Amino acid sequence: MSRIVFVDGAFVPEEEAMVSVFDRGFLFADAVYEVTSVLEGRFLDFDGHMARLKRSLGELGMEEPMSRDALFEIHRELIDRNGIREGCVYLQVTRGVADRDFLFPEGVAQTVVMFTQAKNFMGEKKGIRVVSSPDIRWKRRDVKTVQLLAASMAKTAAKKLGKDDAWLVEDGFVTEGTSSNTYIVTRKGRIVTRNLTNAILPGITRASVLKLAAEHKLEIEERPFTIAEAQEAAEAFVTSATSFVCPVVEIDGTELSGGAPGPIAMRLNQIYIEEGKKAGI
Repeated sequence: MSRIVFVDGAFVPEEEAMVSVFDRGFLFADAVYEVTSVLEGRFLDFDGHMARLKRSLGELGMEEPMSRDALFEIHRELIDRNGIREGCVYLQVTRGVADRDFLFPEGVAQTVVMFTQAKNFMGEKKGIRVVSSPDIRWKRRDVKTVQLLAASMAKTAAKKLGKDDAWLVEDGFVTEGTSSNTYIVTRKGRIVTRNLTNAILPGITRASVLKLAAEHKLEIEERPFTIAEAQEAAEAFVTSATSFVCPVVEIDGTELSGGAPGPIAMRLNQIYIEEGKKAGI
């Protein structure tokens, strides 16, 4: 059965889904997006994702395309039509269709596209191996735009080296993974993650995991860290809506926690899943 997607008010088979070649999302990457996880047919951190969507739109001078409740109903309809019990819903909002011009157009309708992807969140986590890469992205990484080419290049380069992902580095410090927030765990058991600035995306999964970590009496320090410090850590991990808490077992050829997932990362992943099942909507 063909996947059903949502395009500008209509649910259509993916083969029939079309966006204009003059859409500014295509011409200028003038668009933002969100991705919300689905676990056991329920959405995790939905309101957090919608709040970040509103902020991203506002930072680019764009209006919300519809209400939170209307967006939720479309999310629900999509997973129902596609039989998604475990996976994600992607939502993209562009400034709309206009003749090519660097100036923002006025009075044009936004383009809204949504689609699903099935994923397996409950499978065994063996950990990922990462390499460092220069962070060449734009300076407003706190806005979740569709400008993902630099991150795609870094991840592809890592794959060509036989690794799973890249950790991006700017001015000597780790910013993020290509699509995740990054963490290390010191030898004393303290979780260290980069503080929120324009240099990184304010991850919704990040916020939930840090809240849960604090509730379970884990010590947290928000500050930049280097690759060298990460290589000396007891363990490391990343968080994102598409991977939850994922252990990192190697950084630039240096194995962490004996090359196996660390206990704190695995514990946090389990806690996040348990709480997500309770709080999902």
